[in-house]
Amino acid sequence: MSASVSTATAGRERKDHVDGLAVALLLGCCAIWGLGQVAAKVTLNEIPPLMQAAVRSLGAALLLVLWSRSRGLALFRADGTGRAGLLAGSLFALEFGCIFVGLQYTSASRMSVFIYFAPFVVALGMPLIARSERLNRVQAAGLLLAFGGVVWAYFEGFVSPTAGPQQWLGDALGLAGALLWALTTLTLRGSRLGSALPEKALLYQLAVSAAALGLASLVAGEPWPARLTGASLWPLAFQTVVITFASYLVWFWLVRHYPATRISAFTLLTPVFGLLAGVGLLGEPLTLRLVVALVAVCAGIWLVNRRAPAASQ
Repeated sequence: MSASVSTATAGRERKDHVDGLAVALLLGCCAIWGLGQVAAKVTLNEIPPLMQAAVRSLGAALLLVLWSRSRGLALFRADGTGRAGLLAGSLFALEFGCIFVGLQYTSASRMSVFIYFAPFVVALGMPLIARSERLNRVQAAGLLLAFGGVVWAYFEGFVSPTAGPQQWLGDALGLAGALLWALTTLTLRGSRLGSALPEKALLYQLAVSAAALGLASLVAGEPWPARLTGASLWPLAFQTVVITFASYLVWFWLVRHYPATRISAFTLLTPVFGLLAGVGLLGEPLTLRLVVALVAVCAGIWLVNRRAPAASQ
């Protein structure tokens, strides 16, 4: 009975459109994630990829437990979410395994483009879970326009690759990461996790991924860091506290309360924010290509989230 009540309550809490609060939270997440691939790439100079991913998941899991205890949240109460939690955690671990290993072979900017193919997979899969989230033709066109803006922003890097002969492997791992991210989102919405606390949904993923990625690091024989300096520790701390703990907690709350297809479209802003960060933090030029890309992504997101006009009586 309690599970049914919880599911019904979650259904009442879920909204059919993206409101101002969601937009603000999504923009904040995308701005933070725009720095994520760069932070991971920098940390690779001292900490191997699987070990790095495991450490940040473990650190974020500990922070999440402390946060939940301070708020009196019952994370460890049996509620029938175990199987879905293990599946989501396994997908999460595989996703970041692909991303962090892939960053050894391709650039952070190219990885960003391939990862954000995920909204298309979500758009294809969500109607199987919730028919109300099926995109119409205008919304589908908006999704394509937004992704086209991202590709346009990075087009020069595609026609003149500089990451080496194994760049294709890194790109392929980026696409695999996108698929796994989308499957994680679909698992969250299509299982009992959809009515669970966001903190519990995230803890499953952090705990399982910390164990799986740590074991994978040992099996792969990754060497322990010969030295650790602020050049890697600060980016790792940013990934652990800001990205993996804070922003992912916000993301899972959004997945629970808003249409997954529509909020997923916002993630296409992330690689563009990454380029804008280069302009603001590194003094890189603000090119016409970047401006056009930003306009295209924003227009596409607006089309995806535009409310259909009411049918005439």
